Amino acid sequence: MREIAFGLREINNNNNCNFLWVVRATEEIKLPKEIEKESEKGLIVTWCSQLKVLAHEAIGCFVTHCGWNSTLESLSLGVPIIAMPQWSDQATNAKYIVDVWKVGIRAPFDDEKKIVTREAFKCCIKETMESEKGKEIKKNAIELKGLVRRVVSVNDIDGNGSSQKNVMEFVNGLFTSKSCKP
Repeated sequence: MREIAFGLREINNNNNCNFLWVVRATEEIKLPKEIEKESEKGLIVTWCSQLKVLAHEAIGCFVTHCGWNSTLESLSLGVPIIAMPQWSDQATNAKYIVDVWKVGIRAPFDDEKKIVTREAFKCCIKETMESEKGKEIKKNAIELKGLVRRVVSVNDIDGNGSSQKNVMEFVNGLFTSKSCKP
């Protein structure tokens, strides 16, 4: 948390880059004392509506642990991702985000220090927000957003998006299954 906090402060001070960082109330104690929770360009809060934030046009990227819900929300809203997986399925999700869908970059883990350093974190933000690769990632994220919307749409070319159709088939199958009848 210390490296992220100082990385955000440094990039915030040196670039025109605002941030919103959600830190659970139970984790606030881990924030360095010299980090302000509110500044001209940054805000640290204990909770927010992630969907509402990700849907806002001002969002340039989303730093996430790559849990499946956060990944889906980001993909469905076309927001580029900086992947910082911790455990479980998160590493697999990060692999898809970076190498398959090409909608994000993975923050490099310093094996010696066992953390993502502030320098690496700042580089990830700059790369996502300012580089040609970042522009390509944003383009891919917008394209994937369109695909996601199409498959969940009720009014797709066929009358239903494939996801909508599959869910309806599943639900209908539950009602016609012998195990569900009294």
